[in-house]
Amino acid sequence: MPIETLALSSVMSPIALSVIATLALVLSDQRGFRPGRYLCKPLAAIAFVWLAVNLGAEDTAYGNWLLAGLIFCMVGDLFLMPDNERSFLAGLTAFLCGHLLFAVAFLQLPLNITGFVVSAVPVACLLLVVWRWLSPHVESAMKVPVIAYIVVISTMLVCAGFTAGHVIAPVAIVGAWGFALSDLAVARGQFVAPESKASGLWGTPLYFASQMLLAASVALA
Repeated sequence: MPIETLALSSVMSPIALSVIATLALVLSDQRGFRPGRYLCKPLAAIAFVWLAVNLGAEDTAYGNWLLAGLIFCMVGDLFLMPDNERSFLAGLTAFLCGHLLFAVAFLQLPLNITGFVVSAVPVACLLLVVWRWLSPHVESAMKVPVIAYIVVISTMLVCAGFTAGHVIAPVAIVGAWGFALSDLAVARGQFVAPESKASGLWGTPLYFASQMLLAASVALA
């Protein structure tokens, strides 16, 4: 088999898995089909780790840190499958570590101070707006973990801004912001409107697409 065919297969296989598993996960969640959720969510998470490995994540410092972040996110996905507070806190912790590892990955690239300054304003606005939206719905025991999570997300977004000017920037910045915005769907479902399934219609596809973008960015590092 030609090398080009092998290379294409190494990219298309995880992408195909991601698309199929994500669509099946959304459908399962909308219909309340728990076995579908327990099958499809791990498969969709495996897809972004698989893509990063196939694209040579282990060959660069950026790729290694990003791969570690993806693995923590995969673990977070597994923790979030059950619907209980203990699992939610475990998932929150895993995703917090994932965000921090992504931030460290972005810092492995040449730093663009202008990109940092430009990104700081929208990040600060997002932080304030999200907290004003969420705070009335978050019980006292959860306020500190939620604040910590929002701060870590903001840190990751600012660090993504540092990549401006690098060939990786468009993929990394869009992936980071997509990941952060998909968290709003999780927050809405957990705190604001727990009975609604609407958030999953856009939050789940956005999350997995963003993770796939971040995974694909290792090819440009």
